[in-house]
Amino acid sequence: MTRNIDLARLAEHHRVMVRIRAFEETAKQGLDEKLVLGAIHLSIGQEAVATGVCLNLNRDDILLSTHRGHGHTIAKGADSTAMMRELFGREGGNCGGKGGSMHIADFGVGMLGANGVVSANIVIAVGAAHAIKLRRENRVVCCMFGDGAINRGPFLEGLNWAGVFNLPVLFVCEDNGFAATTRTRTMTSGDGPLARAKALGIPGVTVDGNDVLAVEEATRSLLDDVRSGKGARFLHAVTYRLTGHTAVDPAAYRQKQEVDEKWQSDPIARVEALLGDAHSAGITKAREDALREMQNALNVARDTPYPDVSQAFADVQDIGDPRKEAF
Repeated sequence: MTRNIDLARLAEHHRVMVRIRAFEETAKQGLDEKLVLGAIHLSIGQEAVATGVCLNLNRDDILLSTHRGHGHTIAKGADSTAMMRELFGREGGNCGGKGGSMHIADFGVGMLGANGVVSANIVIAVGAAHAIKLRRENRVVCCMFGDGAINRGPFLEGLNWAGVFNLPVLFVCEDNGFAATTRTRTMTSGDGPLARAKALGIPGVTVDGNDVLAVEEATRSLLDDVRSGKGARFLHAVTYRLTGHTAVDPAAYRQKQEVDEKWQSDPIARVEALLGDAHSAGITKAREDALREMQNALNVARDTPYPDVSQAFADVQDIGDPRKEAF
């Protein structure tokens, strides 16, 4: 079937996708240089979900992400240099260098936060959506999570709450087939993510998560429903993580042949094939611009000092602190 393709829009997706890929490859370089003090979880191979969803969100819409959230954060509009500083724990990072890779937040672009606890972001997203409804605001919440999250309690609690109160939230299950190092299908009973959402009264669809146009089309339709007050919706995007669970995981739990076959469905290569030879100059420029941007981010972050020790207890929540309330 012939697809009507908006090449200008597709090129926009491509620019964001190659920026995400370049950021993560550069972050891995920083990790190898021991500039990152902690783990980083790469999303190489999943860029079409991040862009296909986030490029359809408004700046003031709220986004909740996972521990694999670099791509979501970039696609929502966060500054790459601030992100690299955050990974390196440096001054000027999105969270002052205190959050690191797994806890990046940027309220200025509606990025409420990545989350190191699998599925914990779901209930935070639902809380934010409930606040939006109570305040009668004209914006929505988008919550990204992986397929491993559907086997944890907050998934049930969050979707049930969103359904009961008809909340403005789009749930996006980024299904890469693995819960850390375990194949999710070996530990999941029943018919999977979408069936569970529908059982809780949340309508949705399943799409090829490596096809950015399919992700975008489904996202637009679901967001139209959410924005018009029809309640929560669910997007199940099937993709594949082309690297290990963490940046240092060799992923020996899967066969090389499987990974090689999945590279044939690399979402960036698929977009470039759709753009075609007529756009080869634009493709090359987008890749070169992305590499230049991220290398500059790395160099700036490397030369940025650590926060002053006086900042260690700044921005720390003290509401409910028994040391204060008991005396």
